[in-house]
Amino acid sequence: MGDESATEDLDEATIHDVLRNDRRRLVIEALQQGDGTATVGDLAEVVAAREVGDDPPPKNKRQSVYVSLHQTHLPKLNSLDIVAYNSDCGHVRLLDRVREVEVYMEVVPAYGLSWGEFYFGWGLLGILAVVAVRIGVPGASAIDSTALAGVFCLGLMAASAYHVYSQQDRILFQRLLDRG
Repeated sequence: MGDESATEDLDEATIHDVLRNDRRRLVIEALQQGDGTATVGDLAEVVAAREVGDDPPPKNKRQSVYVSLHQTHLPKLNSLDIVAYNSDCGHVRLLDRVREVEVYMEVVPAYGLSWGEFYFGWGLLGILAVVAVRIGVPGASAIDSTALAGVFCLGLMAASAYHVYSQQDRILFQRLLDRG
């Protein structure tokens, strides 16, 4: 079983290897969204549902995910002290070392853009749109540049609010852990 007192930090290559696999990433996310503990069966249900887009997932998919979690992914996360996995009783628990991986979960998104890329792109798009209005690009010159800048600022505020809201459970839980 994993040891919470791991002394050496995980290197970047190891972290990228962990996060490169969707099932390992989904296991970590599922544990973070809950109370940090789960059974292999519960994790297999969540991962299979995310993979196929159906809840509940088909039984054969759930069984396939269960086997791969039990035989491959959870032992790997356990050996790296990211989770404590008791294969005899099927219990999984996040360990403190998951914090080393969390940093990269934003930087190495499984799909699409990271929040940093989104904010950069939104800001760049806003600047380009305002510049287009100010220099009189045909079609854009009919728009008020102040109103356009306001729309982009409101969009940025809405995206930021959603970002904070979507991370709120983790932030609140982390603050409680830091106090205790």
